[in-house]
Amino acid sequence: MRTDTAAKKRIFLIDEIRGLAVLCMIFYHAFYVFDSFFDWEWADALFKFFMPVQPFFAGIFIFICGISCTLSKNNLKRGAILLGVALGFTLVTAVVMPKLGFIDCEIYFGILHFLAVSILIYALLSKPLSKVPPAIGVIFCAALYPFTSGISEGLLSYGGLVVCKIPEVLYGSNLLMPLGIYKQGFFSADYFPLFPDIFIFLSGVFAGLHLAKNGYPEFSYSKRIPFFGFLGRNALPIYVVHMPIVYALGYIINMIIN
Repeated sequence: MRTDTAAKKRIFLIDEIRGLAVLCMIFYHAFYVFDSFFDWEWADALFKFFMPVQPFFAGIFIFICGISCTLSKNNLKRGAILLGVALGFTLVTAVVMPKLGFIDCEIYFGILHFLAVSILIYALLSKPLSKVPPAIGVIFCAALYPFTSGISEGLLSYGGLVVCKIPEVLYGSNLLMPLGIYKQGFFSADYFPLFPDIFIFLSGVFAGLHLAKNGYPEFSYSKRIPFFGFLGRNALPIYVVHMPIVYALGYIINMIIN
């Protein structure tokens, strides 16, 4: 069991893992920007090369967010602030940027929207979730993730075993887009629907509840890579500013090259 002293220590391992995921995200988005806006062939090659691992570091980021929620004193406030920032992103990318000539950059339900809604859901359901044995919770999440991964295609299934087909009428509009249900032609430059990724988040929640009860390993309180820790502690402001900085960098380099 953790001691009161240990309970007050910062868990640097969480910061550093989150920071690593943030760094991967920055590079991934940089390759996307350099390819989409400047047509650099090497960026296109790197973007396609790293595309298969993007869900992995995004999943780490989501899982860590679930753990962090069990350490926060006010998830309702955190979720509301993050949702405000996410809606600001939608306003800028879907309304302002197209008027400035930037196309195909709209973000309607990206990673920030997803995390904000997930945090708010946890804030509202924290008491009943805390009563679920963590191991059982993780097992259910592991079972429901693949079951709901075909929602965008109108299916609830396990691989080739279709359990249920979702009524096609629901796919006639984008009102249910946050759930992964949208009409043909829908586009969001960054898109993380609640299903199935909410179960990665909840797995993090259950892991956090287990660790809160049984104590974090002693090594998790040690600093190893301060740079990653800095990125992890400042993940939100870095996410907000990194795309304009990347674009500005690409613009300057492009001017020098040409």
